[in-house]
Amino acid sequence: MLSRVADSLYWINRYIERAENLSRFLEVSDAMALDCPPGSAEPWLPLIDASGDRELFDVLCPEGRPTDVVRFLVNHPDNPSSILNCIATARENARQIREVITTEMWEQLNDIYLTTQESDRFWQQPTQERLHEIRYACQLFYGITDATLSRDLSWHFSKLGRLVERAEKTSRILDVKYFLLLPSPEEVGGVLDELQWISLLRSAGAYQMFRQSRQQAIAPKAVAAFLLLDPIFPRSVRYCLEGINKTLRVIRGNPVPGPPDDLECLSGLMLAHWSYVRIDELIARGLHEAIDQLQTELNTLHEQIEERYFVTTQPAPGPTACIQPGSANEEPTSLDATHPIAPTSQACAPA
Repeated sequence: MLSRVADSLYWINRYIERAENLSRFLEVSDAMALDCPPGSAEPWLPLIDASGDRELFDVLCPEGRPTDVVRFLVNHPDNPSSILNCIATARENARQIREVITTEMWEQLNDIYLTTQESDRFWQQPTQERLHEIRYACQLFYGITDATLSRDLSWHFSKLGRLVERAEKTSRILDVKYFLLLPSPEEVGGVLDELQWISLLRSAGAYQMFRQSRQQAIAPKAVAAFLLLDPIFPRSVRYCLEGINKTLRVIRGNPVPGPPDDLECLSGLMLAHWSYVRIDELIARGLHEAIDQLQTELNTLHEQIEERYFVTTQPAPGPTACIQPGSANEEPTSLDATHPIAPTSQACAPA
């Protein structure tokens, strides 16, 4: 497999996962807004922190109104992580590797793109219906991918991108909500508005599974434990890290004799830590600090995946232009190439 193909597959799934997560976050916040005073930004501004784009939002939307949050996350042209820009970028990556993905995958991505970009009927719907349609379309893409794509390297790089993005978004929304609702350690375990914690579970698509697996009242510690440490819920951090570790082992193939490389060490250590740490220990040491460390490790993991599998070595030294996945001036490189892999600059990252 060419590096540019693996890169595009990885980012197609990261972008679709990001769009699906944002649509769900906004759906829940829109429902919560019905119980808040008119014009209140309480259920909205945490979403900007969860998306990691607070500085850009403050520049583009200094008034910070609820309508600004919705536009910024759904279709603001200057926000590269808006839902519409994520879908457009995923579709462009898919267009460049149409010979690799299935026809059904391409048709679904193209349908999402045309619906959100060109359909007047879509934009005339109420906000909740628009968000639901986007979320449903993204989930349908997952199902089509699972049903039609062979379990070769294409499948594994697709799965890898989806899991990395999912772990990042689950941990981020938990961190933002938990940090805002419990700003000091003394308040952990106090009486909180149950509606807020239900909304957090719904934001992660976890409310029903939480109720089925935890026969207890909704409490901050129980919610955090479920979203971080549950071994079988597909959006928990632990489940995602286990999937990432297994997928990287398949991609790597037969291990080279000798000590494990940096990528193998990091993925193994992250999985071991989040498989055996207890929620009481995380809270005692500071849940915000633990999740912040996880975010840093996920960023490092992404960088090491990129350097190991996606970045090509330029044939000659000197300044070069930023190369995006599938661009015409990229040198095709096999994933099992033995030449050194040069790191890319932050500006070259697709997200």
